[in-house]
Amino acid sequence: MNGRVFILVGTLSAATACAPRVAPLTGAPAPNRVLPSIQLPVGHRRVVFRWDYEENSLLTHGEGAMRTAAPDSARVDLFLAGGIAAGHAVLIGDSLRGPARSQVRRVLPPPAMMWAALGRLAIPALPDTVVTEDGATVYAEIGRPASWRVTIKGTRLMQLVRLNGGRIAEVVTRDDGGRLLYEVPGRRKLWLGIIRDEEVPAFDAAIWGP
Repeated sequence: MNGRVFILVGTLSAATACAPRVAPLTGAPAPNRVLPSIQLPVGHRRVVFRWDYEENSLLTHGEGAMRTAAPDSARVDLFLAGGIAAGHAVLIGDSLRGPARSQVRRVLPPPAMMWAALGRLAIPALPDTVVTEDGATVYAEIGRPASWRVTIKGTRLMQLVRLNGGRIAEVVTRDDGGRLLYEVPGRRKLWLGIIRDEEVPAFDAAIWGP
């Protein structure tokens, strides 16, 4: 991820009917097209960011860091303003864990969407994938009824949408400049702004512990 990145995090409204309906797939049918495997960059990376969290009238902010190790490990640490630790989460495969599990799940996206925010496509294997393409952009709808909508440009994941009854439950959208938006209809929001993104030596194995 290069440049400034923004993530907007919310929770799904109790009334799912308020969620917008997904638009039909665009592009021409491509029944023989296979979705590429989109993984984390090889090696280890450390991403430092600023964050702002809003829930009803509660506003708070701070800094944080994400550490990733290919193929499927990531850790997120959040700090309040002043450097006070607010908590951390470890994502390995499809398992998200942390010492304050309920708080972690309340603030951070679930594993598949969190991986999408990091540029990795990691959704369950489901039958009945419908694929269309428009130039270098590929669109796919996965499952029956559709559970996921994916947009890929070249080998870059541009959007991942989780569907519920034909409506958008949550979505990660990335652009060519490295910015992204994670959104769920609801009242909680978390904005993330990247300060630094760098390749680093291998991490101590202890960071993946509790």
